[in-house]
Amino acid sequence: MGEHTVNTENDSAELQHFMQKILDDVRALEKMLEDDLFEKGVTRIGAEQEIFIVNPDGSPSLLGPEVLEEINDPHFTTELARFNLECNLDPVELGPTCLSQMEGQLNELLDKARAAADKHGAKVALTGILPTLDKHHLSMDNMAPVPRYFELAAAMQRLRGADFNLHIKGRDEITVQHDSVMFESANTSFQFHFQVQPSEFARLYNVAQLITAPVLAAGVNSPLLFGRQLWHETRIAVFRQSIDTRHINSPHRRDQRARVSFGDSWLDDSVLEIFRDDIARFRLLLACDADEKPFDVLAEGGVPKLKALRLHNSTVYRWNRPCYGISDGKPHLRIENRVLPSGPSTVDEMANGAFWIGLIKAFRDEYDDVRKSIEFDAVRSNFLNAARLGLDAQFQWLDDDRTFPARELILQELIPRARQGLEDLGIGAEDRDRYMDVLSSRVLAGRTGAQWAVSSLAERPNAGTASEHLADLVTSAMAHQEEGTPVHEWPLASFRDSKDWVKHYKTVGSLMTTDLFTVAQDEVIDLVACLMDWRHIRHVPVEDEEHRLVGLVTHRTLLRVMAREYGKPKRPIPVKEIMHKNVVTITPETSTLDAIGLMKKHQVACLPIVEGERLVGIISERDFFKISDQLLESFLSGESP
Repeated sequence: MGEHTVNTENDSAELQHFMQKILDDVRALEKMLEDDLFEKGVTRIGAEQEIFIVNPDGSPSLLGPEVLEEINDPHFTTELARFNLECNLDPVELGPTCLSQMEGQLNELLDKARAAADKHGAKVALTGILPTLDKHHLSMDNMAPVPRYFELAAAMQRLRGADFNLHIKGRDEITVQHDSVMFESANTSFQFHFQVQPSEFARLYNVAQLITAPVLAAGVNSPLLFGRQLWHETRIAVFRQSIDTRHINSPHRRDQRARVSFGDSWLDDSVLEIFRDDIARFRLLLACDADEKPFDVLAEGGVPKLKALRLHNSTVYRWNRPCYGISDGKPHLRIENRVLPSGPSTVDEMANGAFWIGLIKAFRDEYDDVRKSIEFDAVRSNFLNAARLGLDAQFQWLDDDRTFPARELILQELIPRARQGLEDLGIGAEDRDRYMDVLSSRVLAGRTGAQWAVSSLAERPNAGTASEHLADLVTSAMAHQEEGTPVHEWPLASFRDSKDWVKHYKTVGSLMTTDLFTVAQDEVIDLVACLMDWRHIRHVPVEDEEHRLVGLVTHRTLLRVMAREYGKPKRPIPVKEIMHKNVVTITPETSTLDAIGLMKKHQVACLPIVEGERLVGIISERDFFKISDQLLESFLSGESP
């Protein structure tokens, strides 16, 4: 999440002053490019690893700050939520063993994180979106205790002027509203960095845009959000929508770019185009103390930090983002690949990164200008297709009007090119073979992290709840991650005949029915009777157009009305005449025992479940039969649940 030391409660005068600092930094950067002051003859790679801190059962743990303190290593830092952390690898120069060197450090750092988490009764999970995550985990109470995050959240909320909304349609569909940017914390990534010469930045950035789609298609690992199967890389949709600061009442005819974007066009000449465009398009969210005078630093022979520009750049989320940095006292430019998810294993992550840099080199050498061979809109469409469908995507490709299956294109054309690109970058045969063999085996088997999760859930047993199955999915993945095996070698997840099933039933959220059949209060009761008959249900909630609960019709009430009206002239009776209006409700976080107690106290056979005023589920006496059956079975078998 970038620079942590920011000013809070910025007024307009402070933001105006900070904008002036940003503009000074841009002019200084332009001067540095004109005078050719950047590091030459060195190419480095690096990476940032984001992780989830989870409980042993795979659910999110809020102990991230405590684990971070236990780790006590400057490579680690906080992320947006208390259940996220990030570690930053040391940059390494390209060389024969640079990739395996990076993987070695990555494993060492993750082992350190696992050991620290274990001391607090927690674990580490590598996944793009944690399957066990639920909306209630994304409250502001669970934001990491870092002032920058709270200031960023407040600034985004002010710009948007309303709650944030997610609407994603894949195999399933989800529409959900939230009052903060905490949706963003559902995502974790493996961000790969590649240092480039300023004179080649535009050319290589365009190549990076071109190859983003196939690299992503081979590396997808985020098929689930809140238990729904959506895109193969659902992070792409979640991240774009979770911090969309465009005002809710923006004119519909006006073109406004989202703060998270792939971009709108090719780059023409220089990295300055991106920085200038982002400054022109996006309001300031944060400010920091940036007292540096970059032109004075340059006049004295120094290297300016460009702190103001870097902070603003960290609040604009291009999927391929330019970065300015300083190494060994020399300034440099990098391209940061932000599309790759965390996991499924460290060797898979490194194979994805190797694929990316190998293709950058290969296409840089083969094409003088990729813009002449494919339209930008086709490249952007490829990116979205990869996010939605993974290896099942179809791509438009260079100098050809046909579309190509992603798997065929990757296996037959791109992996061989990436191997050659890695060789030309000076990567040794052992590293080339290790990572390209992992990638080709994964693509040949069709076993991405996303497909492993989807295939595992397709084989889940009929017994148990959805929350149990998602927990087993996470714990299985963590076990394979600790073994260090690539995902194409993983067996499908093991769904346990668990003796600790009780913990999955602690709240009604894991038991409630969410596939609801409801009516409006002006509907006729004949429709209610049909719904009860067709769907074998005894309770029908009544809601308004905003999905707010306004009443409930029970089977018993319907029988009474039918008996009362028997023999009378038939008339249409609206639901509002017979529905119960003072309905006892609960939330998904209500404990199961409390729900049972409320049903006894109020002598009701069901409880509608609401978030805010909106209906999200229902639980009835029938839903508790499963618990009683398992409890009795455990008791009779002599097991202690």
